[in-house]
Amino acid sequence: MTNPVTTIIGSGPIILGMPHTGTNIPRDIFAKLNGTGRDITDTDWHIDKLYAGLLEDVTVVKANFSRYVIDANRDPYGVSLYPGQNTTTLCPTTDFEGQNIYLAGMEPSATEIESRRIRFHKPYHDEIKTQIERLKSIHDHVILYDCHSIRSVLPFLFEGELPALNIGTNDGVTCAKEIEQQSFELCSQSPFGTVLNGRFKGGWTTRHYADPSNGVHTIQMETAQNAYLTEEKTPWTYDPQKADELRPVLVSILTHMTNYVHQNGARSGETNVR
Repeated sequence: MTNPVTTIIGSGPIILGMPHTGTNIPRDIFAKLNGTGRDITDTDWHIDKLYAGLLEDVTVVKANFSRYVIDANRDPYGVSLYPGQNTTTLCPTTDFEGQNIYLAGMEPSATEIESRRIRFHKPYHDEIKTQIERLKSIHDHVILYDCHSIRSVLPFLFEGELPALNIGTNDGVTCAKEIEQQSFELCSQSPFGTVLNGRFKGGWTTRHYADPSNGVHTIQMETAQNAYLTEEKTPWTYDPQKADELRPVLVSILTHMTNYVHQNGARSGETNVR
């Protein structure tokens, strides 16, 4: 793997984080996976395509490695985000159905997990941090919008069918109240089922970088994959008709967030840097 992270540089106030859309697995790790692991079913399939072109001048930070290598949205030292609930770990050994993804006895050791953290997890978050700092030199407020998707039915993780749009702000602490409320209202007014801080309250990225009192706002959007894909077999097929119904809702959210920054800061662009 040449580069674990791809960044698209923009000067607008929004960063789209994409920690789980990557599919690359180094050969030494791939050799240890069983058939279930090699299917990489739990990828956030086509999230980059879903968000492509929705907002001008946006910064995108995308992990190129699979979440089965290491999960870029987990605490780097393995602290659970959802104590008492089924979830996957920093270097997952099971999939979202609780099935093993490694050949017997080939699960990563503590030493290997640390190596993966340095090789993959750290570069991704170094880039997130760099882009937040760069944009904070331009804008009074920056919004890290973490893009995710997941299968709509996963009994191991949640009951029933997941609503299409799942907004996470860690119970309202990761962003300004106006950003949270308006995002929820825009989604609720759409044809898509919506929940705020339900099963998904925002992962490690959302919680770690949030500093709204100092102008760094974070929010996670977990999208049920049946809202824009055909859920039949991996890799799920991108459904342009479904996606074209969903994308305007996402545009409205991102546009509102951009307007929030312009309306609530003295600096709205590079020409006004103090």
